[in-house]
Amino acid sequence: MCRFCVVSVSEGCVFLVSKGFFSSFPEGIASSQTSDCSYGGLLNYLNLTSTNNVLEITRPVKNWTTPTLVHLDMLLYGILEVDEKSQTVTSHIWFQMRWQNEFLTWNSSDFCGIDMLTIPRSRLWIPDVTIQEDASDSGSIQNSPLITLIPSGSVLAKGIQRLTFTCQMNLFLFPFDIQHCSITFTSMNYNGETLKLATTTSDTTLTSISERIMITHGEWQLKTIEVFNYTPTQDNKSEIKLVYMIKIMRKPMLYVINLIIPLLYFLVLDLASFFINEARGEKLSFKVTILLSISVLLLILQDMLPSTEVNLPIIATYSVTIFTLVGISVLEAILVSFLMELDDYCGKKTQSSVKTQVEIQLEADYHQEHVEVEEKGQVNPVPLNSQSDHNLLRLILEEVKAARQEAGSQDKDKRKPGRYKRLAEITDSVFFVLYLLTVIIFLIYMYILWCENCIANDNH
Repeated sequence: MCRFCVVSVSEGCVFLVSKGFFSSFPEGIASSQTSDCSYGGLLNYLNLTSTNNVLEITRPVKNWTTPTLVHLDMLLYGILEVDEKSQTVTSHIWFQMRWQNEFLTWNSSDFCGIDMLTIPRSRLWIPDVTIQEDASDSGSIQNSPLITLIPSGSVLAKGIQRLTFTCQMNLFLFPFDIQHCSITFTSMNYNGETLKLATTTSDTTLTSISERIMITHGEWQLKTIEVFNYTPTQDNKSEIKLVYMIKIMRKPMLYVINLIIPLLYFLVLDLASFFINEARGEKLSFKVTILLSISVLLLILQDMLPSTEVNLPIIATYSVTIFTLVGISVLEAILVSFLMELDDYCGKKTQSSVKTQVEIQLEADYHQEHVEVEEKGQVNPVPLNSQSDHNLLRLILEEVKAARQEAGSQDKDKRKPGRYKRLAEITDSVFFVLYLLTVIIFLIYMYILWCENCIANDNH
């Protein structure tokens, strides 16, 4: 007969002992040496080998007045998209929940040191914790199909989600804005007397871990994550809410290059256009081109910002004011051009009138000379010889020459700047000074307004 028997198989090692070995120990010690080291034995001990409706549908407490404390931790993996129009933020989060199940405890030494057990989620009660601001579809949630048990009765469930949540954004400082978005975990069926939510990680730890594991940033940067819970009362029943306040800051460089600097550049070009000579006719067309360019930037800005009249963003005020200033400058250029054209029109009309008077005067002088010659011929019936005709022609030429010189002198005087042209020059000079002062004051005001609000928002 075999003197040795196989007692147990543990971690690939076979232990052989003598048959008489057990006779020297009490029966209880011998039974402890033959404890079940399989997961199946532990599942049988916990009554999890078959369907257990009690563990699936009821809150795992022996006394129903004992509230279930759920420790919930969330980490932010990435900020995928921020939609200002729909006021939503799309992010990638990881979360885990830990609670106590009073019916599922065991001594790990009785089961060869088994200190962890994984079972399907459908076998146990899971807290119905949802996100209040959730606006994503159900397909974006990827819960782990298994949950973890430890000997003390703690249950651990994990999951990841591509979360799209609503966020009331304040775009007053756009693009230097800092948004405070909240992710509120709450229960739809349990109140504060039966279920409590808490976190096991500090705010600083959550922020540092999220920054370290952050995969995608985009145009946003994570500043801080703060956690707090509160229990509002409704219908004499307290609700449970665990709030993760996420503070994110926009990276403004792209908007500064594409919006703010071009608008400022167009404003400077409009100021420089005052030095263009009005006589060449390019000043007005240049200003109109600048105005159309600003309109294109305003259309781009309209697609970014939501339609709101409560808090008009500073950049909208900045853009509209520049558009208004350039528009007024275009109107001033039109007025100056009109005055210049009016002055030229009046000068040409005066010149035409002078020429007409000269022609009338020459014709009158010619007829007068002809009549005098005829009268002299009647008194002295001596026929006119060639010498008298020559004298008459010389007198007519002298009169014409004198009239032309007088008309040329008057035309030369009319070519000098008239009153409308002087009025246009004065208007243009005064408007340029006022326009330059307005632009300087406006830019200083916008700089102070942006800086003060950015500092106040950053300290908030």
